[in-house]
Amino acid sequence: MNYAAIKKHDVANGPGVRVSLFVSGCEHYCKDCFNSEAWDFSYGEHFTRKTEEEILSALKPAYIKGFSLLGGEPFHPANQDALLSLLKRIKSEYPEKDIWCYTGYVYEDELLGDGPAATKTAMEMLKNIDVLVDGRFEEKLKNLSLRFRGSENQRIIDLKASRAIGKTVLWSGMNGTVSFEK
Repeated sequence: MNYAAIKKHDVANGPGVRVSLFVSGCEHYCKDCFNSEAWDFSYGEHFTRKTEEEILSALKPAYIKGFSLLGGEPFHPANQDALLSLLKRIKSEYPEKDIWCYTGYVYEDELLGDGPAATKTAMEMLKNIDVLVDGRFEEKLKNLSLRFRGSENQRIIDLKASRAIGKTVLWSGMNGTVSFEK
């Protein structure tokens, strides 16, 4: 797996100051994607054990709230194995920090069941992610006033709460409201 960038002080892709990894490789090809150079699976640097250690070290300071995983497409089957290992290590070494993941796949339709990215590894990845931002970026639904997402079709899903009750729960964020998907 390759990655496009590591941001060690990201404030745009989840609450608080975060460490973010942008993986390479995506087959969604969303019109006006902010990171289209990362569609190429060979773009950027090769992800190694040293890269993993760099990310874990960057997560150490107490002011770092969590980790965000973006793309490219983290759930593309070509990226899943390397990312599962990283996610498990983050959860083990920093259980107090949350993990956010951005995917172009729709949670219920494409990551669960018979979806194109629904593998055993993807299921394990989902168990280690606290919040999932799902859905392809749609230029016609672009809305700059949205927090932590680019278009109105994208959802912010509280995976921890969803796992607890067995249905999709949208992230309540800072306003304290909870809504459920059908």
